[in-house]
Amino acid sequence: MSLALALAAGPASAADDVGIARMATCQDSWLDWQKTAPEKLKSFGAHFRSAFSQRDSFFVPKTDISVAGLPVAQAFPDSVGMGVGFSVTVDASFEKTRKAMEGVLGKHLSKCEAGDDMHACELNIAEQRTFTLMTEDIAPNRTLIGCYYLYEK
Repeated sequence: MSLALALAAGPASAADDVGIARMATCQDSWLDWQKTAPEKLKSFGAHFRSAFSQRDSFFVPKTDISVAGLPVAQAFPDSVGMGVGFSVTVDASFEKTRKAMEGVLGKHLSKCEAGDDMHACELNIAEQRTFTLMTEDIAPNRTLIGCYYLYEK
């Protein structure tokens, strides 16, 4: 292939990771799998370890990975702050991420707040499953999406 054809094709885009997307959007739950499907949890754990490397308190993808076409920058497989669950940050604006997640979830994210230099939405999916979307005003092109099972209050 000539250089001109390679450049015309444009940059390669990240491939959606179905397992990561299902976990981040509350379609699957490692909390449930601990009790009901330990083999699924073990398989997902192996997949996660093969796709991500640990950096401090978060993980970064080893290759380009996306969720709903949005590039994943970081992953938090068990908690963020006071919440227990699974989340990723994507390199996309809050509004772009919100629209993409509403498409994935098939529901409008109407329970949203703005304040304390943040924008956030949440959607109760099931008992112990709340989908969360959040961005800080200081990082408007990085949005956290995730499924939280328990909140420390």
